[in-house]
Amino acid sequence: MTSPNRKETCFVKMNVTLAVKQYVSKMIENSGPGMKVLLMDRETTSIVSVVYTQSEILQKEVYLFERIDSQNRDSMKHLKAICYLRPTKENVEHLIQELRRPKYSVYFIYFSNVISKSEIKALAEADEQEVVAEVQEFYGDFIAANPHLFSLNLQGISRGRSWEPSMLSRCTQGLTSVLLALKKCPMIRYQLSSDMSKRLAESVKQIITKEYELFDFRKTEVPPLLLILDRSDDAITPLLNQWTYQAMVHELLGLNNNRIDLSRVPGISKDLREVVLSAENDEFYANNLYLNFGEIGTNIKNLMEDFQKKKPKEQQKLESISDMKAFVDNYPQFKKMSGTVSKHVTVVGELSRLVSERQLMEVSEVEQDLACQNDHSNAQQNVRRLLQNPRLSELDAVRLVMLYALRYERHSSSILPSLMDELSRRGVSERHRRMVQAVVEYGGKRVRGSDLITPTDAVAITKQFLKGLKGVENVYTQHQPLLHDTLDQLIKGRLKDSQFPYLGASTLRDRPQDIIVFIIGGATYEEALTVYNLNRSTPGVRIVLGGSTIHNTKSFLEEVMAATGHSSDRTQGGGRHGNRR
Repeated sequence: MTSPNRKETCFVKMNVTLAVKQYVSKMIENSGPGMKVLLMDRETTSIVSVVYTQSEILQKEVYLFERIDSQNRDSMKHLKAICYLRPTKENVEHLIQELRRPKYSVYFIYFSNVISKSEIKALAEADEQEVVAEVQEFYGDFIAANPHLFSLNLQGISRGRSWEPSMLSRCTQGLTSVLLALKKCPMIRYQLSSDMSKRLAESVKQIITKEYELFDFRKTEVPPLLLILDRSDDAITPLLNQWTYQAMVHELLGLNNNRIDLSRVPGISKDLREVVLSAENDEFYANNLYLNFGEIGTNIKNLMEDFQKKKPKEQQKLESISDMKAFVDNYPQFKKMSGTVSKHVTVVGELSRLVSERQLMEVSEVEQDLACQNDHSNAQQNVRRLLQNPRLSELDAVRLVMLYALRYERHSSSILPSLMDELSRRGVSERHRRMVQAVVEYGGKRVRGSDLITPTDAVAITKQFLKGLKGVENVYTQHQPLLHDTLDQLIKGRLKDSQFPYLGASTLRDRPQDIIVFIIGGATYEEALTVYNLNRSTPGVRIVLGGSTIHNTKSFLEEVMAATGHSSDRTQGGGRHGNRR
């Protein structure tokens, strides 16, 4: 058994989805013709399933998907095994056991990150029957959520303002694998106000120095840049209700590795209890990902009307979402012909039900004003008025008070104590009430390094006035994440070294071209939309965004509770961060 081959073919620039897809294709190609089994661990199963459907992989002669830690696998000597595993001690141990008693004819082993020489030696010693054909490192050690968005699916990464030790090493591995997959050896800048950012920057730099041969890519005229930020600098963005499709689905239904659990939807049919939303193989989703809720409703209606034109006899007006649902239920052949559409009608129908049940348009308007306007008397009246509304959900009541607390933390006439009393009167649970204090501890003024709350200078006021002229729909999308300003300053060469220093002596003189941004504590789909828009509007600049996870309000509040020590049950990443116990 030879030592691992560490260089692979070159990849297209700055597209994380494509990078992972090409790794998986190459693994399957390398094993040659014949029937294959794909042997993975829990994390690599997620990494692969986000970029490939099972049917796509079946077409490549992979007929079986197994977990390396599954005890009761049958011996199938007619199959070749492709192993795609994270280089953890547990996985190496499972592989050693596997190679001592091989169940398949030949093994092609791929690690998703750097593996140590001593572990390779241990595997070689276990391979007495010489069944291993090759060992390689393919650096797909992250979840590619969108082409320009990746996640490490980690929650509860900090204690106070310090790293949970196992999480620092997992974030370092994830981030260095993104750099290797995209073939970037970057200069690094980090947020000075966050000690965690500095620690991660140094940790990544250490790996780049140690594995300098791996990072020996062809020099570009302008070196790439890695910018490391901390979620606590902008605690407002993950608290807001969303109105673009992908962000809204995650906020109201929860997207987990592109899957949505719809089992709680009233009257849901069996085949729609869990649906997959992937822009890679769902054209409607790909085209509507970043559109707002109103446009999506119109687009679904158009799709269904096109179908109806083929059935002129049974014309039927499609005025509302419920008309559309009824239409789908009445046409089984329509369901067959377009599973995609029935899926999206169900998803949009459920979003629509939640919006009206929770009165989210009214809630969101007040949230946006809290986040963007500086009018205390108006803000307090609006929050008070909504807290009187019996239809307001507990989560929405708490999030309004959190936004008020962050926005008017030091205002001389703050009414926070009386809003907290109001939450008690509403019967809001103590756990939820504690979260208000926790959010201020996590992302309040004392902690932030940037000016999150917009300055009230003339330029900012003019901008807001112009925004207001664009029409009512924009009431719900006035907010821009802090990330927008940070990247805007970075691209214009105005991002202050005093707030975002370079690691090491050298600095970038030219406008950056390839930028990888990583947010410790999690990114959001609203920030992914910001990056998508900046990529489209700034020729010559390519940005990829990553986070320790991708948050909605619920997961963000779990993160906050874990970080501030308010959490009685420390969150183990929603049970998602692998075997790092």
